[in-house]
Amino acid sequence: MVQYNFKKITVVPNGKDFVDIILSRTQRKTPTVVHKGYAISRLRQFYMRKVKYTQQNFHEKLSTIIDEFPRLDDIHPFYGDLLHVLYNKDHYKLALGQINTARNLISKIAKDYVKLLKYGDSLYRCKCLKVAALGRMCTVIKRIAPSLAYLEQIRQHMARLPSIDPNTRTILICGYPNVGKSSFINKITRADVDVQPYAFTTKSLFVGHTDYKYLRYQVIDTPGILDRPFEDRNIIEMCSITALAHLRAAVLFFLDISGSCGYSIAQQAALFHSIKSLFLNKPLIIVCNKTDLQPLEGISEEDKKLVMEMKAEAMKTVIGQGGEPTDNLGVLLTMSTLTEEGVIAVKNAACERLLDQRVELKMKSKKINDCLNRFHVAIPKPRDQKERPPCIPQAVLEAKAKEAAAKEKRKTERDLEDENGGAGVYSASLKKNYILANDEWKEDIMPEIMDGHNVYDFIDPDILHRLEELEQEDGLRQAEEDDDDFEIDGKELTPEEQQALAEIRKKKSLLIQQHRVKKSTAESRPIVPRKFDKDRRFTTKRMGRQLSSLGLDPTLAINRARSQSRGRKRVRSPDRGADDVMDMDVDTPNKKLRIQSRSRSRSKSRPPGEVVPGEGFKDSTQKIKAVKLAKKSAKKRNKDARRGEADRVIPTLRPKHLFSGKRSTGKTDRR
Repeated sequence: MVQYNFKKITVVPNGKDFVDIILSRTQRKTPTVVHKGYAISRLRQFYMRKVKYTQQNFHEKLSTIIDEFPRLDDIHPFYGDLLHVLYNKDHYKLALGQINTARNLISKIAKDYVKLLKYGDSLYRCKCLKVAALGRMCTVIKRIAPSLAYLEQIRQHMARLPSIDPNTRTILICGYPNVGKSSFINKITRADVDVQPYAFTTKSLFVGHTDYKYLRYQVIDTPGILDRPFEDRNIIEMCSITALAHLRAAVLFFLDISGSCGYSIAQQAALFHSIKSLFLNKPLIIVCNKTDLQPLEGISEEDKKLVMEMKAEAMKTVIGQGGEPTDNLGVLLTMSTLTEEGVIAVKNAACERLLDQRVELKMKSKKINDCLNRFHVAIPKPRDQKERPPCIPQAVLEAKAKEAAAKEKRKTERDLEDENGGAGVYSASLKKNYILANDEWKEDIMPEIMDGHNVYDFIDPDILHRLEELEQEDGLRQAEEDDDDFEIDGKELTPEEQQALAEIRKKKSLLIQQHRVKKSTAESRPIVPRKFDKDRRFTTKRMGRQLSSLGLDPTLAINRARSQSRGRKRVRSPDRGADDVMDMDVDTPNKKLRIQSRSRSRSKSRPPGEVVPGEGFKDSTQKIKAVKLAKKSAKKRNKDARRGEADRVIPTLRPKHLFSGKRSTGKTDRR
């Protein structure tokens, strides 16, 4: 079966690009260095090679163009007439003829100049002959530039043509514009043809594919046809006429009985009779579309008479195929693509009619005898009157029953909700999943008060033990509160003490506020040395006077403030006790004295053997052993001065392969 794939045609370059491609290839593929000291035979051979190579390249390119474009006389008549309608057969053949003439001229030019080069007597003469030969070849190509541009446009348009197989099972849809042809092909195939409420939305052939009885059918949507003379029809209409004339297909003639397409039934009937000669030897079906707007029974008598005449013409195709005259079920069908009523029936009828015709033609062909002897249909004959039903093992039946039970859908809460009144009416039960000894207890109502007692008091068996623990904990907390002397309760104080406490709290809040103000402006406030603080605010004397005025002893507070403001001494502080100094030996080194005289506030370093949570060691012994093993493993590497994973790495800043050797002319960006 021949496949027509016009998408594989090679791109046709224009005249200027053609010359550039060939000359640049000649320059790249042939030698370029020649000296006048060479022997004359070598010079002649050098330039003859360039001329021959250029001629060969031109010949190959032009031959590719001529061979890949289809020859109208050799391809299927459908494609031949379609290309003639779209591109004008005369112009197409003329352009290919000019390409062929140019190919012959270039071959003749190369032959002539190779003869002249055989008698070249110098380098200059040979070079001039080569330049003249290549120049004349390029001139020939430039003269056919319009033909090359025309063929490139044809190639681009042919690449967009649908891939139609003229020999396969085909359903052809035709009729007036805007009668529902594109809507029908969109319904029965996966094609996506544009559908608009105006005429000539479809301007070319569109192809879709559908299946019927495990066979693939090709569905072609044709542009609308108007009822006018053959000479007045445009290219869009001629595409439809070409398909009807040459494709062996089932024809669906669409009829808009509602008149919404803008054409009456009489006009559509006139079109049918004007092109009925194209329906010969093809299964024909009259499809009355848009029955949702106007049913077939509701049209007028004149229109119904016209439809019956069209039906009678379609019946002739049934008789021509060997059918019965009374068999008119698949000739006149009604359909609505909007509501999809009758769409599948129309598709099935067309496929069935086409299949019957193709089978009948094959049965009448000469090849049928070669095929029949390969088939033998064996029909068993009954040997007695005994019935022998199929025997299915019991295990198989049980397995099928289990599969059917497993496929049953489990009811969800949504299904139960829909069955019992929907949302707002149905209330899901939370008790049905309770695990109880008896399922009948699930829906029982649990009492809150029974026999005068709260039921929840008796649910926990350890409730008395927990109550005792709570009472003990409460007693401990009460004892701690009684022993706490730091909390001042206003109820235990006299009126004078309560007043003093209120003054202290007020003063404390003021100090806190002043401190916050100072802290907020600390960055912008200049630091004033103490000797310039003439007001002497916040001194120990002032604090003593204020505490004395409140009736409190300021001695402890003043001593504490002085001890905090005193700096760390270099010798041992006397408040740590003289006994420690007396116990110390006189020969104690100074370093040990410094260690012992450090401030108490300084934190001590953690011993290396102490285990920190999260390190993964069981105890300090295991950690010390691990540290020793780590040091031992690093000792040999350190001794050899090898680089370890913790060593600092300085890569080579000037790699030798980039900064060594001579620098040649050219770009040095990579350096």
